[in-house]
Amino acid sequence: MKKTKTLVAYFAKNISVVIALVLVWRGVWYVLDGMDKFFFGSSHTGTALGGIILGILILYLPDNDLKEIEKL
Repeated sequence: MKKTKTLVAYFAKNISVVIALVLVWRGVWYVLDGMDKFFFGSSHTGTALGGIILGILILYLPDNDLKEIEKL
């Protein structure tokens, strides 16, 4: 019986972490869309290219390589 409780607790904890991460990502997404609309008039081209460049820089700068992209 105890093993069943720990298994349920394990899955409940992991599901709650996943749900929390998705909710945070959803909030960030809406904030960035709002900034895009406010500053750039909903032109997604410039902000999309800027996001790609910024993302690559964030991956490159800590260890001066892009090995993280190889994992995709």
